[in-house]
Amino acid sequence: MPSLVRRFRAPLLIAFGAASLSACVSFGAKPPPFLLTLDAEASPPAGAARTAGEAATLTILIPTAPQKLRTVRIPVQQDNASVAYVKDAQWVEAPPRLFQRLISETVAARTSRVVLDEGQYLTAPGDQLAGQLMEFGVDAATKEAVVVYQAMLVNAGGKSVTQRRFEAREAISGKVEAKPVGEALTAAANKVAVDVAGWLGN
Repeated sequence: MPSLVRRFRAPLLIAFGAASLSACVSFGAKPPPFLLTLDAEASPPAGAARTAGEAATLTILIPTAPQKLRTVRIPVQQDNASVAYVKDAQWVEAPPRLFQRLISETVAARTSRVVLDEGQYLTAPGDQLAGQLMEFGVDAATKEAVVVYQAMLVNAGGKSVTQRRFEAREAISGKVEAKPVGEALTAAANKVAVDVAGWLGN
């Protein structure tokens, strides 16, 4: 009889340990009800073809960004020293990549340039648009969505560099939560994209 008790003791302890572990371990935070993305207000028409030499092409690079923007969460600037994040709000990708796509679509729709991204060009990148996405979040003091982009245009020969700062603000309608914040940031980002396209010209 003692040997029978010993025979079953180990499996019972293992089962008890597994049950205790499953009660204590979490396999990740609860996902948000939906993910946010940026939609361009202007996109090139489907089926449109363009041909250009090196001088007419434009390669748009993914902008650099501070640490607070290298995440899928949306920052809320409380003051000069503290940042919080909008509850249950997440982008499908980090803002620098989303913003680069938005700029590309808008410039392609509003200018005659052949627009490339850094994964597409081979031997003729043409002009290159780089820069820094400095702000892409919420200003708690004014309850506005804020987008600030420091652009840098390098010409095809690399002989000249032009910089320009773009900024747009959009009031947030309603509470500072996922949907209204996402809508306000999309509107502000589109304003910046249109201004960038106008600066680059035809």
